[in-house]
Amino acid sequence: MKQKSILAFSGGLDTSVVVKYMQDMHDMDVITVTVDVGQGDDDNKIAKKAKKLGVKKHYNIDAKKEFVTEYIFPAIKANALYQKKYCLATALARPLIAHKVLEIAKKEKVSSLAHGCSGKGNDQVRFDNTLRSGSNLPIIAPIRDMNLDRETELKFANKHGIEIDSVAKKFSIDQNLWGRAIEGGVLENPYNEPPDDAFIWIKTKNLPEKPTYLKIKFNKGIPVEIDGKKMPPVKLIEYVNKKAGSHGVGIVDHIEDRVVGIKSREVYETPAAICLIEAHADLEKMVHTKHETKFKTLVDDEWAWLVYSGLWDDPLRKELDKFIEQAQKRVTGTVRLKLHKGNVRVVGRESKYSLYSHDIATYGKDSTF
Repeated sequence: MKQKSILAFSGGLDTSVVVKYMQDMHDMDVITVTVDVGQGDDDNKIAKKAKKLGVKKHYNIDAKKEFVTEYIFPAIKANALYQKKYCLATALARPLIAHKVLEIAKKEKVSSLAHGCSGKGNDQVRFDNTLRSGSNLPIIAPIRDMNLDRETELKFANKHGIEIDSVAKKFSIDQNLWGRAIEGGVLENPYNEPPDDAFIWIKTKNLPEKPTYLKIKFNKGIPVEIDGKKMPPVKLIEYVNKKAGSHGVGIVDHIEDRVVGIKSREVYETPAAICLIEAHADLEKMVHTKHETKFKTLVDDEWAWLVYSGLWDDPLRKELDKFIEQAQKRVTGTVRLKLHKGNVRVVGRESKYSLYSHDIATYGKDSTF
């Protein structure tokens, strides 16, 4: 009887190639798991692709709501931006995906765990750490173990009749509700401007001449209402992504320090993250004392670093959450953002817990401060 391995399967180039390598080189049956965190992919299409690749069994898990409530909302409370730029979209999704894979691994009684990460990226660390925190099974990573580059993978895919979409041929893409990461190709030269066809969420041409406004209501640090409408968690993130993206808001292009010690050029589309974190951080400054504000920036930076580094299950992250939760008790109120031609800025805020006093702050002659 063949041994079984389980693979977190996106249906993209890397994981499709891994399926064939596991079958051909390790002589294993492969069970694939696709965890839907808002990739925007057709679940049936991915399942059909897995079947076409000859997998033993395929699972699809809808985890979008859990991703928002248990991962994105805590990130908003922590104003989580790695190196002041990256909203941790991929970093937040990886532990959730790995935990779901572990659940199926126990059910199927597999003999090994597999992923499609390379040896130069961060995701190998995130998957390895989370998988290892819940299992002692061996971890097989063919892309990393064999040091496969994209050119070699594409040739291998072509040889085995593996279909790869046109965008994946140009760039390496990772996408979920919280952001879209674009790497590779012409972007590896940090002086090259990203081409317009790299972006699908954010409008880059013919932007509206008139600005628009985004009104965000928070309750204890969690966004609960947008533009006067109460929305369920997933719909709320999708709404902000669409509205901000239509005004050109949300492109991040920076030089990032990876966990493994490599500097890389990273390009992201993160419209909802930019807007919601900007609004949340501004509201905090209105309701927190200056001592709380100063200390929480240290906590936020550490929280972001832990998550980026694949340490979601580290006790320190959970301990920092306790402080952050306490600090959110007064973070209730409304923030107005102005969106115009790629720019976003706070133009108004109000809260019943506001520490701002007009009578003290005013420069009027009646002020006695």
